Amino acid sequence: MMKNSIANGKAFADRIKLPIRFDADLLLDDIQKMQLKPFIYYDVIPLRNPSHLIDTSIPQPPQSDDYADGSWCEWKNSDALCNSPNLLRVIDFFSSHCKVTLVRLLRLEVGSSVAEHTDPTLAIHIEKSVVRLTIPIQSEAKVNFYLNHKIVPMRPGECWYLRLSDPHSIEHNGEIERVNMTIDLQPNTWLMANLQQGMHSKEREC
Repeated sequence: MMKNSIANGKAFADRIKLPIRFDADLLLDDIQKMQLKPFIYYDVIPLRNPSHLIDTSIPQPPQSDDYADGSWCEWKNSDALCNSPNLLRVIDFFSSHCKVTLVRLLRLEVGSSVAEHTDPTLAIHIEKSVVRLTIPIQSEAKVNFYLNHKIVPMRPGECWYLRLSDPHSIEHNGEIERVNMTIDLQPNTWLMANLQQGMHSKEREC
């Protein structure tokens, strides 16, 4: 795994739309087939987790001094992900280029808000950490994600890097539940190059 240097990380903006795009309608179709249960406020669906949490026959890994970069365990796709060909295609795309650790669906109820907070380890400039990418799947104009008090104009199917070690919050004033997929990656030269391209070039469909 490539080490995150502060010098490299600080060269990146606090938000970058990567030059990669996915078909949000196909991803949403997979999610609808999961027949997820109703929820209140906020719901997290793990799609890729530490292996011992997916398969209880796998021994727990030894304790670690640092869990931030995901190297403390092996990771495994959930049955829900394995049975979702379009979502799985996204993960396979990233897995072909770098190490994928935690993958989740994040659902936010209509009329809800997430208070401003920080995630101290989720930024490219943090030494020995993962980079979290966000793919909106179901959203609308009245769902506002604020980063450093400025709206990030994320649209379904886009792929974003957000410097989540900075203050961020969400206001959902729309009419349908918001669904994002987050993908945690161990950074390498491929990812760094795509972050660089994202600041300067057009996106491509995957």
